[in-house]
Formats: sequence, C-alpha cells, structure tokens
Amino acid sequence: MKVMKIAFACFVGIAGLSCTTKTSQLKKQDSEFKYLVDEFADIKVMRYRVPHWESLTLQQKSFIYYMGEAAKSGRDIFWDQNSKYNLEVRKCLEIILETYTGNRDTPEFDQFLTYAKRVFFSNGIHHHYAEEKILPECSVDYIKNLLELSQYEEESIDRIAEIMCNPGLYKVRRGTGKEGDLLLTSSINFYSGVTRAEAESFYASLEDPLNPRPVEYGLNSQLVKRDGKILEETYKIDGKYGPAIEQICYWLEKAAKVAESPGQADYIQTLITYYKTGDLSLWDAFNIAWVQDTQVFADFINGFIEVYADPLGRKGSWEAHINFKDEEASHRTSLISSQAQWFEDHSPVDPQFKKKEATGVSAKVINVAMLGGDAYPATPIGINLPNSDWIRKEYGSKSVTIANITNAYEKAAEESPKSMLVEFSIDEEEIAFLKKYGTLTGDLHTDLHECLGHGSGQLLTGVSPNALGEYSSTLEEARADLFALYYIADPKLVTLGILPTEEAYRAEYINYIRNGLFTQLVRIEHGKDITQAHMQCRQLIALWAFSNGNAIEQIRENGKTYFVIRDFDELRHLFATLLAEVQRIKSEGDYNAGKALVEEYAVKINPELHKEVLERYAHLQLKPYGGFLNPNLIPVFDKTGAIKDVRLEYAKDFLQQQLSYGKAYGFL
Repeated sequence: MKVMKIAFACFVGIAGLSCTTKTSQLKKQDSEFKYLVDEFADIKVMRYRVPHWESLTLQQKSFIYYMGEAAKSGRDIFWDQNSKYNLEVRKCLEIILETYTGNRDTPEFDQFLTYAKRVFFSNGIHHHYAEEKILPECSVDYIKNLLELSQYEEESIDRIAEIMCNPGLYKVRRGTGKEGDLLLTSSINFYSGVTRAEAESFYASLEDPLNPRPVEYGLNSQLVKRDGKILEETYKIDGKYGPAIEQICYWLEKAAKVAESPGQADYIQTLITYYKTGDLSLWDAFNIAWVQDTQVFADFINGFIEVYADPLGRKGSWEAHINFKDEEASHRTSLISSQAQWFEDHSPVDPQFKKKEATGVSAKVINVAMLGGDAYPATPIGINLPNSDWIRKEYGSKSVTIANITNAYEKAAEESPKSMLVEFSIDEEEIAFLKKYGTLTGDLHTDLHECLGHGSGQLLTGVSPNALGEYSSTLEEARADLFALYYIADPKLVTLGILPTEEAYRAEYINYIRNGLFTQLVRIEHGKDITQAHMQCRQLIALWAFSNGNAIEQIRENGKTYFVIRDFDELRHLFATLLAEVQRIKSEGDYNAGKALVEEYAVKINPELHKEVLERYAHLQLKPYGGFLNPNLIPVFDKTGAIKDVRLEYAKDFLQQQLSYGKAYGFL
C-alpha cells in the first residue's frame, strides 16, 4: 500500500560534516539546484536530489545501477496494463516527435505537445489519477496531418487517430460499474472479454476459504476469454510480457552478484525464479525473505504489486524502485515501529480484530535513486509492503517514508510565488500554526499510516482478503489514515519525544479536514465524481466526521468558504468510531457495509463547493499533480570492461527522458 499525497521530510546532511557545515552546504546546493523543470495542463514535473551519492561504495553504486536498469526495463509492461492500445499510441507520439517535417511553431503543435506530455506522464491515454481519457485539444484532422508528415504507416493513420481522439472510445481506465459491467466498461488491460461475474466465479473456484496462507490469485496474470473458456495468461519469461521480464531478470542477475549480503542475493534469485515460472508461491517466498531483511542499506521494490487500478482489487500493476536508507532521518520511524504492540493494544477497535502480536514491524526513511512502472513519473511518498495479509500477520511488514521525494515537493513549492496555505487558511494565526507544525505532523501522519496503520488489525478466520471487491483499496487506505489520525493526537507521541507539544497534532487535523472536504477537489473536473482510492479515502473520512458530529463548522467569510475545527477532542472521538467500523468491515469482509460507506461519503461532490474551490485555485496558477524525472546513472568502465564507478547526472527535460526511455527500454 502506498501514500499518495504531498508532504515534507527533513533533508539529511552529508555524513562526516558538522551540523553547521552540513546546513550551509545543503543550502548552497539547493540554491543552485532547480527542482521544478516543466509544467503543462494540470501537471508539474520536478527533479529529486539523490543525497550522499559520492559517499557510496562502488558495490552500493553498482547494485543501485543494476536495480535501476531493472526498474526501467518493465516500463512497457505498465503501459500495456493500463490499456491495450497504450503502446501503439506511445509509439505514434514518438514517431511524430522525432520525424515530423511540418511547422512546429504553431498553436496547434503546442496543443499536441501538451497532449503528448500528458500521455507520457500518465503512462497511457487515461489520466494517471482521475482515470478519464486524455483528449488532445487540437483537432483529429490536425493529428492526422501530423502523422501524414511523419514516418508513420499511412494505412494505420485513421485507426490510431480514432483511438486517440474519439471521446466515446475507452472513456475510463477503471470503470465504476454504474454504466454497465464493471470490467467490460473498464479500459484497464487486466481482463479481456471477461465479465465481472465470470472473473469472480473463476477466482472463487481457486480459493480455499479455510487456507490460512492464501496466495494472491490473479496478481500476475491477465484473465481472458477464448473460445468460450476463461483462462489466465501469466506474466512470465515464456508467457505474457516475456521480452520485458527477460530484461528485468538480466539486470536482477547482475544485481544479485553485488548484493549486500548472501541473504539478499538469495531472495533476488527467488524473485528471478518467480519471474521465470509465474509461480505465486515463489512470490510469497520472496516477500517473506525480503520483509525479514531489515538491516540492508540499499533496498528495492520490483514486481506486480499494487491492485488500485484493478476494478476488482486483485491484479497487480508492475512497479519498481531502488532506494537506500537515510540513517539519520530513520530515527523517528524506528521509534514508532518499536512501539507497534502498544499501538495495537490501545487501538479503539473491537479486541477480536486486533493482532495479539504485532510481528516484525520495521520502518525507515529512504532516498530513492530510480523510479519505474507504477512509481514513475508520479510516485508515492510512503509505502508499506508486502500486501499479503497473512505474511504481514506472521512475518511483519516494511514501511518507508521517501525523504528526497517529499523534500523535492517542498522545494518545488518554494519556487512558486503563490500558496495554497494562504488562500485556504482562515486567518494569520492559523497560517502561522500550520507553518510551525504542518510539515512535522504531515510526515508523522505518513509514518503512522505506513508503519503501523496498514499493518494493524487482522481478518477473522475464513474471511477472504478480496471480500471487499472494488471497495477494498479505498477502505484499506481509510483504515490506515484513521489509525494515523487517531494516534497522532495521543499524548504517547509527546512522551516519546516525536511531537514537541500536545497541541501540535492539530495542524494535521486542520490540513486533513480541509483537504478531504475541499482543497483536493481541485484535481477533479467540475461535475465529475471522485474515483481515485486515496481521494475517496480522504473525503470519506472528512465528510463522515463533518456529517456525524459537531466538531467541524463550515463558515463563510468575505465570500469564501472555510472549514474550521471547533472541537479537536470530539473529532478524535469521531475518528476512533469510524476506525472501529472500518476495521470491522475489513475483518468480517462486510461488502455491503463497505459499499454503503464508500458510496454515501466518498464519491459524490458538492457542486457549489467544487465550483468555488476550482475558481479560487485557478487564481493561484498552481498545478495539482506532480511527478518526477529520474536521474541518469552512468556506468564508468575500466580497461577490462569492469565498472569502476557510476556517475549520477540530473536530467533536465521531460520529453527527452521519455523519448530516450522509448529507445532504450521498448521491449514489447
């Protein structure tokens, strides 16, 4: 599971320097480093710094380089998973950008460039967050003209133009089932010709409700109907996505040879064997070994992991990144995870839904060095894995907060002249309070969400981890958020020295309620519903609390709407009540109750509020979505052909990186 929100974490100094020297050097580095590199449509593209790179050993650099190549080698997989036409569209865009012989200095070509950038950013023709089809502002005739003056097959022009420009085709990546069958109305490429009833029946026949250690059936396959029969096409070297998986394994093999320990090398080999065979029991074996290896400096994620994009919450999108530990910044997360049993024991949920033993909860702050698949260009700021409930229960979980990503968000925001904080805060006192504590409590919320929230609670015996169906992702994110919101106000955090005062937590309550009820709506087109799981989660919690108590007041001042928390203690009690109910829903697999909660509070938007927030946000001229360029890791070889160093260079151009990736990693 992952957190997709903007937050800030401390930028850690360079090892071996005094505190004063570190601070002055980092300030100088930041003053010379531009984080924001491009803006278009509703998107900003940034760069993230990779601190301490020159202080890493050759073995560490080599491991990160090889794992970084593996992270980029699966790029085509994620594109194809998002829609079966995505790779065709991407190659079409690449051909135009590289071979078009017409005039590029026109408003229409600028419109095409914006469209191309949006598609590259979203890894396909659907918005990466809102999931609706991206349409070019230029006309279909102009698109055809671009293709005619490029090195594109003439006989395919009408077909590809129709795919890109027809608003009635492939309207949404992940459907809601309200306008037809949930799967047949989705453009996501996890299912082919299969209805929801057929998919659910197929997997129900495989699952044993009494098995305490179920594999994640369907995680690494496409479900298709052929000659009236339902079957799986498994992602593996000699199966679907084979050429790309072969390249992933090639780089994993190299990484295993320079792994930090024999144990790390062993589970990388297990991952390779899983990719070769598609055997999900090996995926479990890999995760068990990986989650127990908590002392490594350089770590990674690589596989078919998160199920947010699947309407049924079952199939994993391909994702990868390589990271290394931020030793100094990890103190807070280590302290929190060391108290996991206390938090579990004092949770406001029914005792039967609590874990008797909070096993193997580990947490750290990391810096990423390369992003891939579902983590690129838009990436989470926090991750908790593995997702298998029984592995989490028996072996624990790893939680990370990504310091250099949250730092990049903060630095890029400082480069902008206008502020969300000023526009949506009710007075100067609130602005000052949020400036003082908002960064710290935002980080802490992410830590609690990932380190403990996702790892808390347990399913009752016989309850399927897929029982909540299409509502599972939203409810799971809500459960973790509620856990964090409840505990961030606990005096225990002051006792541990994590929060400076017992009032500091209020900054996160203010930010969370405002975002959930109001400011996150800037990401949604007026008149549309909320479809993304993290956004649904935030509105569910905030609107439920607003509707079921008197802790929050909606007021108007100077023609503007504000949400003011009048009773913080009552709000915490409301969070506790909702947490208990959401945990019950998950533990019992209560699909109907989960559906009712999401549909009532998480989907529909107040049209008047929505209109107002869009108008106020438009005046700020900010971009609601952000993503990142990867740095370039460049191996330096000696005369024998062995790597003697790996140089790190920061990329500067979004389209250039996309086009270079198309050439270097286009394996499908």
